[in-house]
Amino acid sequence: MIKERIKEHALSLGFDAVGFARADHVECENSFRQWLDNGYASEMHYMHNHFEKRCDPRLLVDNAKTIIVLALNYYPTEFMSADHPQFSFYAYGKDYHDVIKEKLRQLFEYINTEITPVTGRMFVDSAPVLERYWAVKAGLGFIGKNTQLIIPGKGSYFFLSELIIDIEIEPDSPVVKSCGSCTKCLDACPASAITPRCLDANKCISYQTIENKGDLSAHCIDNIGNHVYGCDVCQQVCPHNINAKGNNTPEFKLSDELKALDYNSLLNLSEERFRAIFKGSAVKRAGYKGLMRNVRALNIK
Repeated sequence: MIKERIKEHALSLGFDAVGFARADHVECENSFRQWLDNGYASEMHYMHNHFEKRCDPRLLVDNAKTIIVLALNYYPTEFMSADHPQFSFYAYGKDYHDVIKEKLRQLFEYINTEITPVTGRMFVDSAPVLERYWAVKAGLGFIGKNTQLIIPGKGSYFFLSELIIDIEIEPDSPVVKSCGSCTKCLDACPASAITPRCLDANKCISYQTIENKGDLSAHCIDNIGNHVYGCDVCQQVCPHNINAKGNNTPEFKLSDELKALDYNSLLNLSEERFRAIFKGSAVKRAGYKGLMRNVRALNIK
């Protein structure tokens, strides 16, 4: 009953999928360490921090017993013009961190007041938590060749978040599914940044245009096309996203200001205008200087 009540309330808050996993040491420690040692995290040095906690959530949350993993759809209901420089779908609306944290807060409060007293922590892509790993363990989906979590029947356009709590709840069973022989994402990646289930951030346009705080690599400039902030190509070509449905979260709606940004308006964007347009947006991650660096690199024909 506890499990079903939590799921029901989470769905009522707008989450699209909910799963439960037992808090334990991860089984992917060696592969994660190898990914770091290969330099695939590029300049994301924070990925090396708190390695032990990333591999064992019980070191992150005292007395952790259960990880509740939640997915929230961000697939757009309206898209930017194909003639405009492209922003990743996840950045169309308000910053997802703020939107999801409020939903998590409400869910945690519901569990604590309406079901049973708990202690724990909320996480939204801002702590040493291997989110996709726990989503798989919680039965939400499987990892595709594009390294994305794919929820069968729904696709991969989902934000992930977690509640790690100190009560035991029966875990869900992982999904037994794979991409089969499909290689569309590998073939379509403009920068050849992915091999099956492995992403090299040094080549990835999303990393280069968002996380990279220095100059864009020559490889990125050669392959950037019209991707000014992020890149969704490996998801756009994925057959699992053919039936993706638009999200029901008003905060994720494409803003009129973003919709109007063509190449010339971006090229002449002032820092003051940047702050006005992207206030409360994930695009702040790149900053004004980063965005303008990307604009100047665009391959606009």
